[in-house]
Amino acid sequence: MATNSLSLSSYMLQHSDFLGKSISNRNTLSCRNAYFSFARCTLADSLQSSNGRLSASLLSNPNIFGVQHEKEGLHVPNKRLRIFSGTSNPLLSQDVADYMGLKLGQINIKRFADGEVYVKLQESVRGCDVFLLQPTCPPVNENLVELLVMIDACRRASARTITAVIPYFGYARADRKTQGRESIGAKLVANMITAAGASRVLACDLHSGQSLGYFDIPVDHVLGEPVILEHLANKRIASNDLVVVSPDVGGVARARGFAKKLSDAPLAIVDKRRHGHNVSEVMNLIGDVKGKVAVMVDDMIDTAGTISNAAALLHQEGARAVYACCTHAVFSPPAIERLSGGLFQEVITTNTIPVAEKNYFPQLKVLTVANLLAEAILRVHDDGSVSSLFL
Repeated sequence: MATNSLSLSSYMLQHSDFLGKSISNRNTLSCRNAYFSFARCTLADSLQSSNGRLSASLLSNPNIFGVQHEKEGLHVPNKRLRIFSGTSNPLLSQDVADYMGLKLGQINIKRFADGEVYVKLQESVRGCDVFLLQPTCPPVNENLVELLVMIDACRRASARTITAVIPYFGYARADRKTQGRESIGAKLVANMITAAGASRVLACDLHSGQSLGYFDIPVDHVLGEPVILEHLANKRIASNDLVVVSPDVGGVARARGFAKKLSDAPLAIVDKRRHGHNVSEVMNLIGDVKGKVAVMVDDMIDTAGTISNAAALLHQEGARAVYACCTHAVFSPPAIERLSGGLFQEVITTNTIPVAEKNYFPQLKVLTVANLLAEAILRVHDDGSVSSLFL
């Protein structure tokens, strides 16, 4: 009997990762803990009956079966989770790791004299779930290639899964053909990330929904609006004084969803005509903003031409104050001059892209999405629901 019991325990030890994964897929923490309590008891009986042929110190290791615990109300990831940061936004990566109670993985990233990217992992990731945090913000091409080389390094180091965490996805605006002989850069970049060896992508506020379909691997889409909504709620603007504005027709769906979460506020739309890339001309306003606080919502602010022209129109139409909200602060020149010119009561953005100290101005408010990304990473790692974060 002791021999059979020991054989069962040995089997569990050898296949603990598979068994732990099977139990976690049930999404029932209590069931999983009960199972592993039984497994440890079986192993303890085996040790007693076999004169301790297996080391009893194994029983004192809480991660012997890869179990994930809850400690002081927080999820504590097991040793198979690794987070590595690229060079484009290390502060955000550090905040994400701190929230999860982890240390960032050791990685060496450098440039050769001719600009080529060199990446070497300085710790083992064999059999691990690896998350690579790297927004492809300016310089876009540099940071994109760095992400691709990081993915390749993890694949060649035998990582079990590789998730590219991309808070800002460059080339997202090149998502369709509006004229003949145009490229669709978003699809090309999606193919490159997949070919490099990524198992999954975790992206934040993609420019358009169709970009999700460009990937042939799973994509989890995180929205930055919860942190912006919380900030606006703290301002206690009366609901009957509020109107949500889309700066162009393409952003109506985003603005409508934002308005519903702001006590179902009314919606206004700015109609514009674009004459070229980064050049826009505002034509007219659909909706009433007179005497109201206008909150403009967009996924990104690049040169700020669209949103500043829209703000000028809103003031002409009688808006009492104008707030600009976006997830990605690209801030290409002359964005800072336009945003700090007095048109906005406040410019609210997040830290998916690092904002240089020289680009700060009095009206700018930068919110962190670190906690949001960390929760999403934990749910991906534990086979949980990411979309439930935004219900």
